[in-house]
Amino acid sequence: MNKDLEHLRWLSVSFYVYAGLTALFACIPFIHLFIGIAMVSGKFNEATDPPPFFGWLFIGMASVFIVSGFALAVCNFLAGKYLKQQTKYTFCFVIAVINCMFAPLGTVLGIFTIIVLLRDSVKPLFEKQNFSQFNNPSCWR
Repeated sequence: MNKDLEHLRWLSVSFYVYAGLTALFACIPFIHLFIGIAMVSGKFNEATDPPPFFGWLFIGMASVFIVSGFALAVCNFLAGKYLKQQTKYTFCFVIAVINCMFAPLGTVLGIFTIIVLLRDSVKPLFEKQNFSQFNNPSCWR
């Protein structure tokens, strides 16, 4: 039991670090966003000015990647928080599965998280925390 709590604590820290790295890498498409804005506004040389469609394509795709990256970073941060509190088992498990798509760090973190969460001794830790939340009269106010 004590070993499971230690593993959950280390996974929580790992999720916080991975959330920070994800947010950092989600800033890379800002370069494409600025290039797209420059294309649309006509800041390039008139002879080599690309059609505005390419600028809007750069803006749209960069925006999608930026928003998706920050959403994944927030979800990873929340998963780390929930692992530390031993709450929201399903959310943590789903985020671990999603992280498996992002090699190499996300895959390693996702697989280790899935291995720890599937242990029979870890599931009662999450159930005990969820049950104690509803039996606390202070949360009914």
